[in-house]
Amino acid sequence: MSLPHPHLPAIPRPPAVPPLWRESRIGLEWAGLRRSAVFRGAGVPAGDGRGVLLIPGFLAGDGSLATMTQWLRAADWHTRRAGIRANVACSEAACERLEERLETLAASTGRRVVIVGQSRGGVFAKALGARRPDLVAGVVALGAPVVSQLAVHPLLLAQVGVVAALGSVPVPGLLSWRCLRGDCCSRFRAALEGPFPAAVGYVSLYSRSDGIVDWRSCLDPEADACVEVHASHIGMSLNAEAYRAIAHALGGFAARETGGFAQAA
Repeated sequence: MSLPHPHLPAIPRPPAVPPLWRESRIGLEWAGLRRSAVFRGAGVPAGDGRGVLLIPGFLAGDGSLATMTQWLRAADWHTRRAGIRANVACSEAACERLEERLETLAASTGRRVVIVGQSRGGVFAKALGARRPDLVAGVVALGAPVVSQLAVHPLLLAQVGVVAALGSVPVPGLLSWRCLRGDCCSRFRAALEGPFPAAVGYVSLYSRSDGIVDWRSCLDPEADACVEVHASHIGMSLNAEAYRAIAHALGGFAARETGGFAQAA
């Protein structure tokens, strides 16, 4: 896919606290999605069995992307869950497990895979795309703070702190303070901060009404396009405007593919 990179909006300073109260609109977003033409398949490219790996956000599990899974399968996309009950693990440990699922999905479909990740899941999606361009055709990040992972609402930051404190005790299976600068996540950080491969499409969705993540942290200069949608943070996986943007990205990824994943640069 070759999407034009739009002019990124100016980033004002100092950063404002995300408007958490706007997350209350998620019910309206879900209702709007169910009534929308895109949810019924309008403008959604046929998957023809191509694979999509879905990664949920922080504290969320695979069930949070159940509606998106249903939507993609209806268009003949071969979806695969991340196998995450609550996204609270060490970033590198989580990416290693996701990489195994990615390998299995690519092998079963015979083509490179699209990764759709929400919030922290979108951060993982970018890292996986950078690490395995041989297996990844494209990445769609939904409200993912890829530029600054801690640019989030103070209440969520407090929850991150609690999980990290428990993981530092350590409680097995949780991220810890060592993940920020320690060796455990050095490979993850290198993939996230390094240049993104040209062979992999990358679209980052952001919303100025995001009540959890500072939308400016989603404006990744490495992306092919940073697309603004009008959505809450949690509701981005249940929002008709976001689904239209995802459908457009999927069509672009499919168009740029020239064959199986083994042929990728």
